[in-house]
Amino acid sequence: MVTVGVRDDGKPDRRHIERKTKAEVTRAVREMERARDAKKLRKPGQSWTLQSWLEHWVEDIAKPYVSENTYAGYEVDVRVHLVPGLGAHKLDRLEPEHLERFYRKMQECGSSAGTAHHVHRTVRTALGEAVRRGHVPTNAAEIAKAPRLEEEDIESYTIEEVQSLLVEAAKLRNSARRVVALALGLRQGEALGLHWEDVDLEAGYVRIRKNRLRPKYAHGCGADPCGRKAGYCPKREQTRREHKSTKSRAGRRTIGLPDPLIKILHQHREAQERERSVTGADWAGKGYVFALAHRRAAEPEHRLPVWKRLLRDAGVRDARLHDARHTAATVLLILGVPDVVIDSIMGWEPGGAARMRARYMHVTGSCSARSLSRSATRSGLTETETDNVEGPYRERWGPSTSCPVRHWRRIRDSNS
Repeated sequence: MVTVGVRDDGKPDRRHIERKTKAEVTRAVREMERARDAKKLRKPGQSWTLQSWLEHWVEDIAKPYVSENTYAGYEVDVRVHLVPGLGAHKLDRLEPEHLERFYRKMQECGSSAGTAHHVHRTVRTALGEAVRRGHVPTNAAEIAKAPRLEEEDIESYTIEEVQSLLVEAAKLRNSARRVVALALGLRQGEALGLHWEDVDLEAGYVRIRKNRLRPKYAHGCGADPCGRKAGYCPKREQTRREHKSTKSRAGRRTIGLPDPLIKILHQHREAQERERSVTGADWAGKGYVFALAHRRAAEPEHRLPVWKRLLRDAGVRDARLHDARHTAATVLLILGVPDVVIDSIMGWEPGGAARMRARYMHVTGSCSARSLSRSATRSGLTETETDNVEGPYRERWGPSTSCPVRHWRRIRDSNS
């Protein structure tokens, strides 16, 4: 018999060991004492399966303390992947090899390496909590090799592509939404979370404070089911809050607006006021800067049909809406904006800003040309000779203020 601690009721927790020989008993006792001293001895009581632990962890432990989006990712990983694939394993008998074989099977069945990697992070977090609570001695996911991820080569839009996008976006309702994404590099949720109270067009700045969440609905049809998915139910009820604070303290920031963007937002507000006066009491925009055609606040787009159609109409290569943020960061790099100003505009935390700059800012041909022109200036060439960094863009648009390079320079100067 080995005393290993105290039970929940305050009585000593004693474990009895039985083996065939005295030597085996002695060895087992010493192993248990070492595990006790290292605090790696499993607690008495419920013998968890991986399924029962994951379902308990995601609903009772993780859900109250993580954001809605994080919980949604955990819940999908647990329900769709981990429980069907590994749920029958005893929690304390799960081996790293079980996880590695499962990741390979996922990819063989069509899941991407990114999906398998996300599942790995989820089970690692869940098992880490089980270790902290004494249900298992070690975290098998910490030992298992995570699926290998190929580094995604993201190419930001060129100035010419941005110009084409802005021309086409001007033809659409809520065109200011695309201009804001391309010019300020806001995350999609940040742009959609903007309220008019956050925008001061007289002083020329916008405050980023909220992040719009993707809505989640439940049926409201009660005893008379409509037969549709919850999101299409005529009496649907929203079960998730509309917005939350930005993802980090640095994300709550103030960005200066250049004059052309102030003019665009003035026009957008006037158009929205006309719509609201026509709609009357049916207007449900709730003070958001961007509202849908049916008068309620715009929501994060899932399949981005409007964005994809905009790319096609502009004759621009296919890319994610979030790549506009990469473009804004890259152009700020091209314009030589100081790192501290870039971090403020993009909303990056000081501790991780260098890593984010490396991820979002891509050295382009025009950036290299700017560096060469500076070298040439130091070598004695005239400013006129080195002013051709914008050459191709000036030839296309002339001295007009619509040139995107000038537009981003105003953003730089507004935030300096």
